[in-house]
Amino acid sequence: MNNAVIDHIRLEANSKLDPERKSQLGQFMTPSHIAEFMASLFTNPLKRAHLLDAGAGVGSLAISAIKILKNLRFIDAWEIDPMLQSYLGKNLSKFKVPYLIHDSDFIQDAVMHLNKGIGSKFTHVILNPPYKKINSNSLYRHLLREVGIETVNLYTAFVALSILLAVKGAEIVAIIPRSFCNGPYYKPFREFLLNKCSIDHIHIFESRNKAFGDDEVLQENVILKLSKGIRQKSVTISSSHDAKFIDYKERIVLFSDIIKPNDNELFIHIPTNTDTKTVAGLFSHSLHELSLEVCTGPVVDFRLKEHWLNEPSKSSIPIIYPHHFSQGKFEYPKHHKKPNALRFSPEINKWLMPNGFYVVVKRFSAKEEKKRIVAYILDPHDIQSKSIGFENHWNVFHVGKAGLTEEIAKGLACVLNSTQLDQYFRVFSGHTQVNATDLRNMKYPNLSKLSRLGKQYTSSLTQKQIDSLVDGLA
Repeated sequence: MNNAVIDHIRLEANSKLDPERKSQLGQFMTPSHIAEFMASLFTNPLKRAHLLDAGAGVGSLAISAIKILKNLRFIDAWEIDPMLQSYLGKNLSKFKVPYLIHDSDFIQDAVMHLNKGIGSKFTHVILNPPYKKINSNSLYRHLLREVGIETVNLYTAFVALSILLAVKGAEIVAIIPRSFCNGPYYKPFREFLLNKCSIDHIHIFESRNKAFGDDEVLQENVILKLSKGIRQKSVTISSSHDAKFIDYKERIVLFSDIIKPNDNELFIHIPTNTDTKTVAGLFSHSLHELSLEVCTGPVVDFRLKEHWLNEPSKSSIPIIYPHHFSQGKFEYPKHHKKPNALRFSPEINKWLMPNGFYVVVKRFSAKEEKKRIVAYILDPHDIQSKSIGFENHWNVFHVGKAGLTEEIAKGLACVLNSTQLDQYFRVFSGHTQVNATDLRNMKYPNLSKLSRLGKQYTSSLTQKQIDSLVDGLA
């Protein structure tokens, strides 16, 4: 069965899926070129193999694994969708490898097998798991905790359960969103993964919408190759523009380039060919070393709804939202469904910050935006008030809950808006959310360099001019 046939079957099945159910289950089936590449990452094809494919779809991954694993003795495939099960059965039946299709819920089955010590143990795992958030009080969350897994998404749950179901020395290959690499929500999963496995290979796609282009998925995905219970060695980092792998390139890096020493958050960096020089030359100091801080905007507006004001007054407190900045310019007040100000009351005082120069970065950027981080400067002369309320969708750079100097604020904004920093940020972040924790764990130029930039930076500079200023620091 060649790639053209497999892709035809995949697209035919995809067209029959109910869009609402597809969204509920987080179903995005694997193109044949990706499946083939993933299977090629198995390094011991002659070993007697027992394969796990959870969320198997029409069988693209399992079929690619059959072609690679020459001594494959059995396949366990989980697929909960009845229509996909019929395709999966027809496709696997064309090969001589024995298989079993489980038409039940993988998470529930896996937890039961682990709790009771029953079921198979796998030497090889190949996965394109579903992508869907897990509610904190859901059945899945409770089941996963029974086997020591704390996570917030189905894809990390599938990977974690597969690791537990695998034997020592097993190889696990998965295509998953890159969001697990950083942020506090995925830290327990990162701890689990690094405790159980070595990271052998990470593949990144340079285009965000090419891996699952047929499904119009605008999501940064990585292909991750793990080995269970094996001592960590160096890591292969590879990349291609899209799922055809025509421009494939790879290099080997030290594990310390992936997980920085003494990083308590265990952020997973994916170094590019250019970032090493950039990081060493430009980004060398932590916020703590610079005596700077960053926090999430303190004002959670719905909790203060009784204090909302559409129009500011002399005694009111401005509340600043992302929509108050448009194309780099500050517009206040601005007619919107949200308030422009808060009626002053002693009970809201703890959420406020004194007027001053602040640098603010949106916590959520649109997926279409070219850069992850877009920084703005709040100038105290633009606000006629002694205090300010920063709404919760901001990250706010400050010094001891007060403003920065003007030069440092402008220099910091210049760096944050540079292409160089965007490339640095992408080394460990693949999603559109920018957390204060992410910004806190990054490195920045020293105060002297920030001050130098601040003397030259204005919000009207073009991207090319900003990048030229930052390049001048190296």
